[in-house]
Amino acid sequence: MAVITWNETLDLHQPRMDQTHREFVDLLCEVESALEGDTAALTATLAAFVDHTEAHFAQEDRWMTSCGFAPENCHTFQHSHVMQVLREVQRRLVEDADVATVRLLVPELAQWFPSHAQNMDAPLAETMMHCGFDPETGTLTQPPAPEAAPITGCGGSTCS
Repeated sequence: MAVITWNETLDLHQPRMDQTHREFVDLLCEVESALEGDTAALTATLAAFVDHTEAHFAQEDRWMTSCGFAPENCHTFQHSHVMQVLREVQRRLVEDADVATVRLLVPELAQWFPSHAQNMDAPLAETMMHCGFDPETGTLTQPPAPEAAPITGCGGSTCS
């Protein structure tokens, strides 16, 4: 059974974000499957996952910047932390053939992702809608007022 599967709770009703999230889930499952093969195949599969995740997070970080988030907001910080972990796990696999660390990473990410999607990405999707942000064009119909304080939290009602 897959470590994570796409389900309704992950759907944020923001098509571009949801597509990227589906890809994240699929690629994480591919990493899980590759754990049963040789190290070269696992290395390539993990590299594809890391590349996708880096682009995924950069995309969301650009969206947050457009919608008035501060550069040091907690959502971006979480992206940065996860990328540090992914790069270190990737380095260990490449340099030391450390499959065990990848084996630990996969279920941890599968557990982390739904919470991140609901507590960080859902408020971002809501903020994007509120600002009239079009992720396809990068345009805003209701940009933040110049005097508005930047969003330093996740953008949700329970986080400043």
